[in-house]
Amino acid sequence: MPTLNFAVLAGDYIGPEVMDQALRVLDRLARLEGLSLAPVPADVGGAAIDRHGKALPESTLAVCQKADAILFGSVGGPKWEKLPPKEQPERAALLPLRKHFTLFANIRPGILYRELAGASPLKNERIPDGIDIVCIRELTGGLYFGLPKETTSLPDGDLRAVDTMVYRRSEIERILETAIASARSRRRRLCSVDKANVLETSVLWRKTATEYVARKAPDIELSHMYVDNAAMQLVRNPNQFDVIVTENMFGDILSDEMACVCGSLGMLSSASLGAGRNSLGLPFGLFEPAGGTAPDIAGKGIANPCAQILSAALMLRYSFGLEAPASRLEGAVRRAVSAGARTADIAFGGPSVGTAAMADAVIAQL
Repeated sequence: MPTLNFAVLAGDYIGPEVMDQALRVLDRLARLEGLSLAPVPADVGGAAIDRHGKALPESTLAVCQKADAILFGSVGGPKWEKLPPKEQPERAALLPLRKHFTLFANIRPGILYRELAGASPLKNERIPDGIDIVCIRELTGGLYFGLPKETTSLPDGDLRAVDTMVYRRSEIERILETAIASARSRRRRLCSVDKANVLETSVLWRKTATEYVARKAPDIELSHMYVDNAAMQLVRNPNQFDVIVTENMFGDILSDEMACVCGSLGMLSSASLGAGRNSLGLPFGLFEPAGGTAPDIAGKGIANPCAQILSAALMLRYSFGLEAPASRLEGAVRRAVSAGARTADIAFGGPSVGTAAMADAVIAQL
């Protein structure tokens, strides 16, 4: 019986609520599939600040290092907003984890079930069958990490702030490899997004994408699009895309736009894969819902657990190589929603169920 060793970092506010339900669903799936779960909980984010004095304690990092994957919840909220920016949960937990494990590839599926098309701000006639696309974002380079990054006082008393966008060809090829693998598992169409009419880094990005795909993946249909046009096209007709690949800042913006187009954040999962391999020889990854900690509904038992459950499915797929159980879990979520189980965020004012009842509906569909 395969044993799945993973760290559980539930985080803050609704994080523990939806994590508990995701683990309950995973436990049922494991029994059906003949798997053994070995989740190890650890504090992160605001909860870790309260208990250990920092958002990512050494004890938590040690748990993650011994694991084959990290199932992550959500961190942050108003309780810790008065802390210095560098000490706040979002910045002091996630960014160090990404850096420590070289989590360079963020995979965010943009899934909107046909039954939930009304949750999208787009008109139904544009997305009659829902939405099914993927955004793959380079996560450790570009403007967010480039140096120099500083604010200086000029001799005339003015202030000047500098951020530096830097990319190496090897970094671009690395994220392209992830994007190609995703495209091959789908409809074999890849759109590379850049700003090559203005930015030197984008000139290199486009040149590298063209040459690398031609050399390594001639079976993939590659197209290019400027980021401003891509932002417009995501609203105009999201399903014209299959897989989008882009650099860090563009991916940050476009993946959030995609989440809005897809309706509820409570349904959207994500995976951040690392350069390293776990004990199984598979990519080490961090898997988390796309939404936040939702302090306004914490403790009420009404949060949508589906994004956390679907993030667990991505963990099964990428870090444990379990495609069939991952698909089984995703199918159960889809069937539960199609059968009418809805938390308040996807109920459109109609009857809704709570967090635990939503998980019950998914378990019933396994």
